[in-house]
Amino acid sequence: MILYSILIFLGTFFFMEFMAWFTHKYVMHGFLWSLHKDHHHKDHKSWWERNDFFFVFYAAVSMVFFYLDHIGYWYALPIGLGIAAYGATYFLVHDIFIHQRFKLFRKANNWYAKAIRRAHKIHHKHLGKEDGECFGMLVPPIRFFKNKK
Repeated sequence: MILYSILIFLGTFFFMEFMAWFTHKYVMHGFLWSLHKDHHHKDHKSWWERNDFFFVFYAAVSMVFFYLDHIGYWYALPIGLGIAAYGATYFLVHDIFIHQRFKLFRKANNWYAKAIRRAHKIHHKHLGKEDGECFGMLVPPIRFFKNKK
């Protein structure tokens, strides 16, 4: 059962990269652009962005799976943990590393860190909801791994 739990956790974590891409492309840059646009425009004075509601939504989904484990569905725990682990990773990579909401990881300059930063910069060059690109977070398109200074 431990092996199944590990596999479910890892599968959920990696599936969340697809969910982040899908949600970002079709929901955030689609019918819920009104919640996401302040993340692109930065015309607000608050540390909190309406875009942060997406983080709250996925945290709530994770908590639902913790509850399901509590009432007897053992496989719900690794799913909830996979979603939570992806959320923590997203927060570290997107909010702290890329957008510097906290001044940490400023000197990370390896090939992977540079690729993530390049892809995200390209994503943010589009201020509208159309014409976007690079909607994922942990797996940037291969072209961003090319050696650029």
